Amino acid sequence: MTDTTALSLRAMTAQLAAELQQRGWMLATAESCTGGMLAAACTDLPGSSTWFDRGFVTYSNAAKTEMLGVPAALIAAHGAVSQEVAQAMAAGALAHSHAQVSIATTGIAGPGGATAGKPVGAVWIAWKYQQHCQAQLFHFSGSREAVRAQAVHCGLQKITALLTAQ
Repeated sequence: MTDTTALSLRAMTAQLAAELQQRGWMLATAESCTGGMLAAACTDLPGSSTWFDRGFVTYSNAAKTEMLGVPAALIAAHGAVSQEVAQAMAAGALAHSHAQVSIATTGIAGPGGATAGKPVGAVWIAWKYQQHCQAQLFHFSGSREAVRAQAVHCGLQKITALLTAQ
């Protein structure tokens, strides 16, 4: 990650922090392909304990089920990299935390792991707050590091935009 990207990420995280603090809300993350990078971006900001509750790194399917309550049947039916699983992860993060807002990521960062219809760079990101839950499929390019960094950036950017628009 370049210094410019890091500054942009830090500024975006600070904006999200302000939005959450204004509402008295906390954030939880449920991460697969980003492996804790969302939580790290949040906790890099001093004072994050006032608005960041916890992060779940659920890389395996078993972890998604055990830690977040994602039904194994849902993973079997749709695959771990799917809209349904991303949304279940986001819901599970809220159900297993004290947060009011969540971000979930599941995807294929590469360089391997692609399957038919799910190429390297395919990442589902889900956001949940109040009764709103939405997910979006992204197709990122570049190295494993680049795919993961883009997922973190998009996850934070979108939840900030959603909260700001309210």
